[in-house]
Amino acid sequence: MMKLQDKFDAFKAEFEAGKLPFTLAAQDHELMRRAINELNATGTAARALKCGDTAPAFELPDADNTRLSSHDLLVNGPLIISFFRGAWCPYCNIELQALEAAQPELKSRQAQLVAISPQTTRGNRQSIRDNALTFPLLSDHGNQLAALFGLRYRLPDNLRDLYLNRLNLDLTRLNQDDSGTLPMPARYVIAQDGRILYAEVNADYTRRPDPLELLPVLDALR
Repeated sequence: MMKLQDKFDAFKAEFEAGKLPFTLAAQDHELMRRAINELNATGTAARALKCGDTAPAFELPDADNTRLSSHDLLVNGPLIISFFRGAWCPYCNIELQALEAAQPELKSRQAQLVAISPQTTRGNRQSIRDNALTFPLLSDHGNQLAALFGLRYRLPDNLRDLYLNRLNLDLTRLNQDDSGTLPMPARYVIAQDGRILYAEVNADYTRRPDPLELLPVLDALR
């Protein structure tokens, strides 16, 4: 089975080669690469919550606007949280599909999976529909929870302009928020006592771990 990063690399190669329905100029791709490198250079990812830290408690709305709390999600077993950017991000959709494919393995280990982004409940319904998901997607308005995890960052103005004017992505409208912030993609495993057992954060949204890397962590809890 093709690993998640291999799928990312294949998509990125086609995107940068102009083989997809939406194409960008070479300088646009360079701007996006530069933004990733600049965020990586800030060291923000290294300062995010990590193994051994205590995860913040939360209560957020799902796609049906029902509020789910971390307390309730942790009742029956460990909690897996995947922070993603939104339905507009093709890398996020590829990752959500990979997480869905891993659901049988995760469920067999009594793990509950949720994915969290700053998009609205309407955006979450779109993500669930487009990717045929069976796990909850939660809305983190203004990336407030992402900030508590140390994941929130502000997009550079030139990148926001590129998204808006070259890709027709109005993040203010999609997220109902004008902060211009996003979460760095991240994945956590949280024990029932709130301890973080696994943490993977990357300033480069084109690089993410395979969901099956979570299985040894979950197996160690059994």
